[in-house]
Amino acid sequence: MRSEGCHLKASLLDYLLILVTAVVLQGLGTVAVAVPRSKCYALDNSSRIVDFSSWIGLPFEYEDKDSDLVIRFCKDVERRSQMGYVDFGRFDGFNGFVAGSGHVDFVQGFYNGDLLKCEDSYDKRGRTAQVNIICGNCSNGQCKGGFGCICRVTYESSCRAFVELAIPCEKPGPRVFEGFTVGFNPRSSEIVYNGMTQIGFEMSHHEFSFRTEQINVALYISAIASVSTLVRKPSFKVSPEKGLNVKLSGSGATGSPPTTLSPTVLIVDWRCEKAHSMPFEVNITIPIEGYEPVQFFLTKMCVRNAFFYERAIREGDLRQKICWASGGNDCSAKHQQKLALLQFELITTEYRQDQGGDSARGWATFGVISCMYEIPTQFLSLKFIVASALFCCGGFIYKTRVERVHGIDALPGMTILSACLETVSGAGQSYPRAEDLNGGFTNEASWEHHPAAAQGTRTTSERKYGSI
Repeated sequence: MRSEGCHLKASLLDYLLILVTAVVLQGLGTVAVAVPRSKCYALDNSSRIVDFSSWIGLPFEYEDKDSDLVIRFCKDVERRSQMGYVDFGRFDGFNGFVAGSGHVDFVQGFYNGDLLKCEDSYDKRGRTAQVNIICGNCSNGQCKGGFGCICRVTYESSCRAFVELAIPCEKPGPRVFEGFTVGFNPRSSEIVYNGMTQIGFEMSHHEFSFRTEQINVALYISAIASVSTLVRKPSFKVSPEKGLNVKLSGSGATGSPPTTLSPTVLIVDWRCEKAHSMPFEVNITIPIEGYEPVQFFLTKMCVRNAFFYERAIREGDLRQKICWASGGNDCSAKHQQKLALLQFELITTEYRQDQGGDSARGWATFGVISCMYEIPTQFLSLKFIVASALFCCGGFIYKTRVERVHGIDALPGMTILSACLETVSGAGQSYPRAEDLNGGFTNEASWEHHPAAAQGTRTTSERKYGSI
């Protein structure tokens, strides 16, 4: 009787735990459509993610007369016999898992197998195999239930194999807005690639935090032109709510349709109003009509003594970080001595983030002075008036568009020209551009490399051009 009562209490506790978890998740709202941790996933014909990460390495064997063919899911394809093993390729994580057509749901590509007697293969890729995946059972009625099996194997030649594999597929996930990218450069995708938030931005990562003194960051948004009108106006949430003033501006903040040739710019202007021991989290959401919204996280440090905190991070001492971030209020004798020595390297330790508009204020002052001389200039020559107007306009254009650009970037029309060159050449990522506005992160830590995006800290101010 007592055991039954304990069992009932445990069941009630489990039920309450599930209920509380559901309420919390509902309160948090939608989560980011993040790229899976492995390359063993695909987008089906309805653009939904189907993740097979739990299937990696699972073997499927097909017995033939003279040899057996074995598939290790998302790894390789081998033909085994008494003479030994013949490799028919390894799984290609880049565009190697795509949606199929007809009765085939997915297609996997395996390349770079054994080259012996296949030296004339395309691009010297050796033996290759194509695995056609069917979600369900074989058409011939084999392998009902279980983990599935190989239905049939055909050989186009001794260097090319076609395999039909029937398995119970995973349940499709959220719908992805394919072709959508967000990056720190006009044609990069460090944050979002192909509609999926990349690792490092799918949740808050303190090691990717921006420095205290970086008061704004520019994000470039692009999408396929035919569906770019589905992009809506972005929104954001800050955690903690107080201490960081965030504003969105630029063409990307108004919901303008972004395209590959004309990316929109979303400028995140964030200014520290209060020091905080942990980074502030800014969750940016971009709604997409008919698809799951695109979400990603940016983090920023707001420390009282930015200089000392930077040095503490490089030192790698947790206690030292706490000491220097607090400005010396909570330090041991050893750390107090280090702090005193470092004070000689920096005259002032308090970093004050002035409000924007200083440059604009200067031009406003210039305009007021020009207006004060409006009446006297009627007695001057027309040439002087025209020269003054040109000088004012030229200075304003330089301040707003050219001052941050260096070298060949400063020439008029170079952005449009580089976009056209990239489109003609199909170079994809041959034209990386780094803006001074995006100065980098507190910790220059690199993260996992992803297709079509050089994943890492971009701090260089160079511009490199590929060849057509």
